[in-house]
Amino acid sequence: MSIDPGIIRLGQIPEALLDVSATELHRLFPQPTLLHLDGQRSDPLFVSVLLHGNETTGLFAVQTLLKKYLYKPWPRAVSLFFGNVQAAKAGLRHLDNQPDFNRIWPGTELGSCTETRWAHAIVDEMADRRVFASIDVHNNSGRNPHYSCLERLDGPSLNLGVLFDRLVIYSPYPKGSQTGAFAPACPSVTLECGYPGETDGVKHAVEFIETCLRLSGMPSHPRISQAMDLFNTLAQVTVRDEVNFSYSEPQADLLLRESLDELNFVELPPGTFLGKLNPINPQTLLPLIALTDGGKDIAAEYFHVANNQLILAKSAMLCMLSMDERIIRQDCLGYLMERI
Repeated sequence: MSIDPGIIRLGQIPEALLDVSATELHRLFPQPTLLHLDGQRSDPLFVSVLLHGNETTGLFAVQTLLKKYLYKPWPRAVSLFFGNVQAAKAGLRHLDNQPDFNRIWPGTELGSCTETRWAHAIVDEMADRRVFASIDVHNNSGRNPHYSCLERLDGPSLNLGVLFDRLVIYSPYPKGSQTGAFAPACPSVTLECGYPGETDGVKHAVEFIETCLRLSGMPSHPRISQAMDLFNTLAQVTVRDEVNFSYSEPQADLLLRESLDELNFVELPPGTFLGKLNPINPQTLLPLIALTDGGKDIAAEYFHVANNQLILAKSAMLCMLSMDERIIRQDCLGYLMERI
């Protein structure tokens, strides 16, 4: 075992890892930990889990595979990264004194800190190991189908994404993501596996990771067909900092629509109701911001206030709408998309 100021590196599986819960993982790994395991093919598959401490599907999937290959060789070398173990202890996305662990990787807009330095070191280390592909396993905080996210639309990336599910999203967001950081070195994908811990999400992640372990190579030409639903992310939607919002408090400046996440991945018509504005606290600006990758706010094109109701101004598709108010503040409300 080696330890640097940022992370722990291991070359063997601690026995306790096979069954430890996410909330107790910090006792085994008090810091983010990188575990390298040999396999029949030497170029490793990189898999990161728990970059968000409350998204546990990746840990369960990795534990399933660790048990399967405990006494037989892995089809391919694998490098497993266990991310925000301290946030996992608390069941949170990240702690208040931490950056988001999926915003710290090369390409981040954050200044240099301990987390950005070890994230950069991991990407360099995996490039030196000639990483085969990268998988980052996540969950949603609202109802969504399973889907993959890419930051490149080249053939290997598209082929990797559609191996997980026919629903594939191209997105330049968020800046500093693990998937974006690994994309120059290898095909790289984010898996979105529904709510944390759901059995079908764990099973889907296990099957996909094992498929990748057994691939001899990644086709360079994209297999784009009617079997792929490919979308582009237009903008990241956030609630203005000065707007007090809620799903449950009637006196909030913005009372969001009950079960807003039922609108995820639905082609929505103009006039779709999204929330109610409190007439006692009139807003001079739209309560939402929708920033493109270039930093342009296009909220006024897509959202409108009429009779104290926040509605869609034009047809749109939204995704990743969150029902967790803390996560909405830490990250975003959701994303605007268009079909490619």
